[in-house]
Formats: sequence, structure tokens, C-alpha cells
Amino acid sequence: MSNKKLTMDEKVRYSRHFLVPEIGFEGQCNLKKASILIAGAGGLGSASSLYLAAAGVGRIGIVDSDFVDLSNLQRQVIHSMNSIGQLKVNSALERLNSINPTVHVDAINERLNAGNVNRIISDYTVVLDATDNFETRYRLNQACVLQKKTFIYGAVYRFFGQISVFNALEGPCFQCAFRETSINEQVTSKKEMGIVSPIPGVIGTLQAVEAIKWILNIGDPLIGKLLLFDGLNMSFQKIFLRKDSACPVCSSNGINNS
Repeated sequence: MSNKKLTMDEKVRYSRHFLVPEIGFEGQCNLKKASILIAGAGGLGSASSLYLAAAGVGRIGIVDSDFVDLSNLQRQVIHSMNSIGQLKVNSALERLNSINPTVHVDAINERLNAGNVNRIISDYTVVLDATDNFETRYRLNQACVLQKKTFIYGAVYRFFGQISVFNALEGPCFQCAFRETSINEQVTSKKEMGIVSPIPGVIGTLQAVEAIKWILNIGDPLIGKLLLFDGLNMSFQKIFLRKDSACPVCSSNGINNS
């Protein structure tokens, strides 16, 4: 592979990656060619986008329609006091450019909905879920199944978090694991639950690790597995998930296969 794919500055920047056998020079070139959409510029999106930009993922899209508020700064570390009142995507763009100007960042000031989700994700290989509501996650999952894209799920509350990787071609999709009726009954607002500030950093960073693994086709991704993190007891638990033959999204009779 030609050295022209990375500039001299990039070779210095990513020199520690070159020492990792699973990445090396070729893997770094593949990261530079990759594209990831991050849905949400909050706590999860802060940690994942910062590390993916630092790692040299060539194109990162961030979609969000909210503005930075003082209450965000407790956990959304991509923003600062100077960001208050700005669009979150513009604040994130500025910060990511300051970390790694070689990465192309798309600041998408839109609220994901049924009318735009397929268009927005179409330009990216991997979709990273950094949202805070299940309605958006279901829409993202449906679009990812339809377009055969990988969906890296993350969620946090209080001292707890969870993460999985969904790809309907290789395992269950998000809705196989989380049926809409039960989730709507169980999940309450994050404002009611609260979030301990480092927890989104833990889960968002793990999402970045899973995205890098997926891009480079290395390691054992969390396909068919839900990883649960308990920050109070500092423990991890892995739950195995199965594809649902009656799934309304990815089964042979699902909405994306009709």
C-alpha cells in the first residue's frame, strides 16, 4: 500500500497506531477512508466523536438540532462555556477540528425523523447511536436494516450503561432485542433518572472502540451481545441476544423486507 495515502504529519500523529499489530499502517489508511455518522452531540456523542476524530476516521457526521445549555456541561465534554447558546453540531465541529483538522466533519443541524433518516445515514458506513430516546433509535435501526448498515447502540442512566452492535446481516437488529411495547413501558426520561457525568464517557468510548474494530474487521464485535456496565460495582455483564424470526423490522416478513 502506497505511503502517499497518509501525509508526513499523519504518520507522526498516528505513529502509536502503527505499533499495534491489528492496526498498523494499512489499518490507519482504512480508518482514513471510513465514514461514521454519530446521531447526537450529547454525552455519548462527545466521547465517541472525540476519540474517533483523534483516531483518524476520515469522515465523521454529527447530526443534532439542539443548542448547548449550561446543564449539558456536566457530561457533554465536547462543549465548553464558550459554546453555550451555540448549535451543538457547530460546537462539536469546532472542537473536533481543533483536535484533528485532517478529519472531515459534517455538522448536520437536523432532528432525525421518518422523513430524513434514510437520506442522512446514506453517506456513511457505520451509524453510532448517541441519542437519548427510543423513538429515534427505532428509526435509525429501521434505516440501517434497509440500507444494510451497522448500528452501534449505546445508552446510559445514573451509574449504568449498555452497548451493543447490531447488523441484521450477521445477527439480530436493535428491535429484535428491544421490542417497542416493553421499552416504552420501562424507560423514563433521562431528566427524571439523572446521569453520573463519567458514565457517558465510558460507554461512548466503548462505542468508538467497537466502531474502529468494525471498520478494520478485527477482534470480536458485540454482534448478538449486549454489554452491561455497572459503575457502582465496577462490573461488566454480557447478555447474549438472538435474532427474532418474528421481528417487525428484519425478519422475512418485516417492514424492511416487504
